[in-house]
Amino acid sequence: MESLFHRLSRRYGVHSKRSRDSVEAVTDPANGVYPEGHFNEMLAFERKRAERSKRPFMLMLLDISVLPSGYNGDNPRKKVICSLSLSTRETDVVGWYKGDDILGVLFTELGESDSAVAAGKILDRVCENLTTNLDDKKVKDIDITIHLFPEEFDKPNLRYSSDLKLYPDLETKNTSKRIALAVKRGIDIAGSLFALVLFSPLFLTLSALIKWTSKGPVFFRQSRVGQFGKPFMMYKFRSMFVDNDPGIHREYIKQLIGSGDRAAKDCARGEEQVFKIQHDPRVTSIGRFLRKTSLDELPQFINVLKGEMSLVGPRPPIPYELECYDTWHRRRLMEMTPGITGLWQVTARSRTTFNEMVRLDIRYARRWSLWLDIKLLVLTPWVVLRSRGAY
Repeated sequence: MESLFHRLSRRYGVHSKRSRDSVEAVTDPANGVYPEGHFNEMLAFERKRAERSKRPFMLMLLDISVLPSGYNGDNPRKKVICSLSLSTRETDVVGWYKGDDILGVLFTELGESDSAVAAGKILDRVCENLTTNLDDKKVKDIDITIHLFPEEFDKPNLRYSSDLKLYPDLETKNTSKRIALAVKRGIDIAGSLFALVLFSPLFLTLSALIKWTSKGPVFFRQSRVGQFGKPFMMYKFRSMFVDNDPGIHREYIKQLIGSGDRAAKDCARGEEQVFKIQHDPRVTSIGRFLRKTSLDELPQFINVLKGEMSLVGPRPPIPYELECYDTWHRRRLMEMTPGITGLWQVTARSRTTFNEMVRLDIRYARRWSLWLDIKLLVLTPWVVLRSRGAY
């Protein structure tokens, strides 16, 4: 089987090899490492490969900004690169992660053993080779950090926020679309303010109906996971009785996500699959009306105004959903701010499989433009009025 190094080398027109005794030029004879742009593209490629293969990899970053360029034939930075050549395999990739100050190394396919244990052994090997080629003081000056992928969101008491060091390509992408994203944020602010003013009489009416039909607060506050795994508190009109059992929904979500694309076969046979529980016993009488008409989501304009959500974007998941996510599912959290409406909500709403919902969110992020947002915003009222897929 062709190695990852050779596949990537062919992709970028590189044909040189690295020996154990020296570092030959890969793209620049002076550096012997991939330049920043190519290395970060390789990192993005390796993330996608690991999502499917489920084989973890490690990104090691070495900040050598404190090391001098060298003089009289003594170049500490070159010695660092030579040390890395002694610590890496043919399938591993060395490149500049940021400028000419931070080196990055992709240690691919750590295997099925504990990735943290493997990372520790690799770190020991790298430090040993650095100590052989550099004096102790220079080695201590090098700041080395370890970043493992996939991130472990499925273990208890772990944070959900993503390690952004693994996603430098997203920062580059956002920089290139800075003006368009600024316009998108401007539309979010103007649109949410307009909606809050326009629907203020409806806010008062629905608040009175909720208080009149059941005990409890008017608003339902629920922890959700936003872009890059950052948690926030999402607002909705309360549609359920207070002190209900969330275990019902947790178990339903677990089964839904676990079914993957198998549920598509049920749809083909005419058996409807939905993302929400039908005939949920926890929902109040007015709550059923609110969900059917999507009026329970009106308070989310507050989240949009605060910058936690956008008018258009992927649906923000509940934290316990992430515990059931496959690795590739998490990509839907990375590229765009979550939204009230989106490609999934307009084209499929709740009448689709979970995997298809994720694919639609990823497709939206990949094809995003201001025109696409405007198109989805225009189509949303019609979808809401049809109430198809609303429960």
